Amino acid sequence: MRRVGVRVFILLSFILAACGGLPGGAAGSGQPNVVATFSVLGNMVQTVAGDNFKVHVLVGPDGDTHTYEPIAADGVALAQADLIFENGLGFETWLNKLYTASGSKAKRVVVTSGVTPGKIAIGSEAGATDPHAWQDVTYSMAMVAVIRDTLAAQDPAHAAAYQANAAAYLKQLQDLDTYIQQQSSSLPADRRRLVTNHDSLGYFAKRYGFTVIGDALGAVSTEASEPSAAEIARLIDEVKSSGVPAIFTENIENAAVINQVAQEAGVKVAPPLYTDALGQPGTPGETYLKMMRYNIDTIVTALK
Repeated sequence: MRRVGVRVFILLSFILAACGGLPGGAAGSGQPNVVATFSVLGNMVQTVAGDNFKVHVLVGPDGDTHTYEPIAADGVALAQADLIFENGLGFETWLNKLYTASGSKAKRVVVTSGVTPGKIAIGSEAGATDPHAWQDVTYSMAMVAVIRDTLAAQDPAHAAAYQANAAAYLKQLQDLDTYIQQQSSSLPADRRRLVTNHDSLGYFAKRYGFTVIGDALGAVSTEASEPSAAEIARLIDEVKSSGVPAIFTENIENAAVINQVAQEAGVKVAPPLYTDALGQPGTPGETYLKMMRYNIDTIVTALK
């Protein structure tokens, strides 16, 4: 059962809590129990944490955080947590209710506190806050700094380890940002145009010199809905007039609509990008570093 009444939810939480704690820091160890709301953020937190503890992630690989429906075990995780890392910017719309129902006293840390919010550019949600800040690697670097400082303050005994892990990770992220810029620059400016089935690449486009010219679903908060025939027809016309050779799907989305648009517009569908979630272990998107490198390589190959 996906939806649980608040009273039943809390009762189940207490029952599950009695059966054991989070797989994170051990009770009495001084190490924090840490929850991250979704897989991309969880990977960042785990990289900074290193071997000191395991991070509990609520929305795992290939999961859609926008439309996620919490389960009772999520309430247990929050109730037992010391820290909750969240993206913010309206991404986890279900988190406030879950946090209240769980009775959690954990400190909530919004990792995008230093991000200049972007806006959704297209569709019925145009003008709303865009939560996908991790698509700009420089913003991810700022998130890592927040994670580092929070863990060091919460667990001073391992502060040096968190600082060292973060320093190494930040160097990798800087190299990644440079690589994406170089790969983007290899495309002529008139080829740096993106059509996706979800408006998640606004920060990416701004940082790396692309233009988002359309999305097949029309809004960031309505991934589960189907676009109208008129919206599909509009997008087909946009794709035809833009001259793009390929359009893109994502690992969290059903590709049926984008496949229809591609067929009728006479373009190809590129391999799915990893946008709102990591891929499963063993895939090219199993970590944030790998997913971003895979994405830019896939985009450049498809648009050349």
